[in-house]
Amino acid sequence: MYLFIKIISSAAIIGLVTELARRFPLYGGIIAALPLISILSIIWLTIQGESTQSIARFTVGVLAGFPAAAAMLLAVYIGIKHSVHLAIAILFGIVVWGLFLTVQKFIMGGFVS
Repeated sequence: MYLFIKIISSAAIIGLVTELARRFPLYGGIIAALPLISILSIIWLTIQGESTQSIARFTVGVLAGFPAAAAMLLAVYIGIKHSVHLAIAILFGIVVWGLFLTVQKFIMGGFVS
């Protein structure tokens, strides 16, 4: 039952945000940048009885993934701005995301053992 509710609520939020973005692209982007998925995930993890330590690790993971996600979005933006086909721009963004995570992991490995 939880899975069904999660799917419906997530789909509804995505639908609302994309409708807002169609009418007001800047505001839609701002709303889309909110950590809605992270917040929903934390809520669902709590409802499902996950420990606070597990939720804290999840939150750190979200924070660790943020710089790579920002780099991916920047790469997609640059591609679209230069009239690159959307599929290619997204693929380029995914490659940048992967490279960024790899470099980030290598750099962080020097600080965290």
